[in-house]
Amino acid sequence: MSLDGEAWQAKFREFQTEAWRLETLPAYNVPQEAEELRAFRAGERIDPRAHSNEYTNDLKRVRGEGKVKGRVHIVTRPLSEYLRYEFMYYLPHVWAGEDVRIMDVTGRPNPLAGVTDYWMFDKKEVVLMNYLPDGTQTDRTVFEGGIGLFIEYQRVAIAESVPFEEYVKGVGI
Repeated sequence: MSLDGEAWQAKFREFQTEAWRLETLPAYNVPQEAEELRAFRAGERIDPRAHSNEYTNDLKRVRGEGKVKGRVHIVTRPLSEYLRYEFMYYLPHVWAGEDVRIMDVTGRPNPLAGVTDYWMFDKKEVVLMNYLPDGTQTDRTVFEGGIGLFIEYQRVAIAESVPFEEYVKGVGI
């Protein structure tokens, strides 16, 4: 089953304990980010202490309800332009309550090679995030079947990653 629109948004309003994401790509082609990405290319940067938007407000709501939202992004260095842009927003996300972690696989085997991007809700449901090679999303598909393997992918991703703030100190971003 493909998810979009209201059905997709409802996943983020209705999860009970945890919404968790694995990100595997060095760049995502997201039309809603086009203007911000152009500004980043032109040298503009956000002030992470002052940045607030619908996403950070929702993170605060989630945290206030005692829920957890997190992600692990798998990266290699040098970081793509898109990752440098995305990292600019990760700090305000962390401060708003998201558990953002980075798994850098530069110079080592990727323990999750071949695993697709996905969101997992309450360790009960997985939504596969399907992309073209350029990072353009084709669809979101509810995974049909047991999700034990995805829970194991999450365990590996967390064990092999570091918190975002620790990672950026180590790579000088």
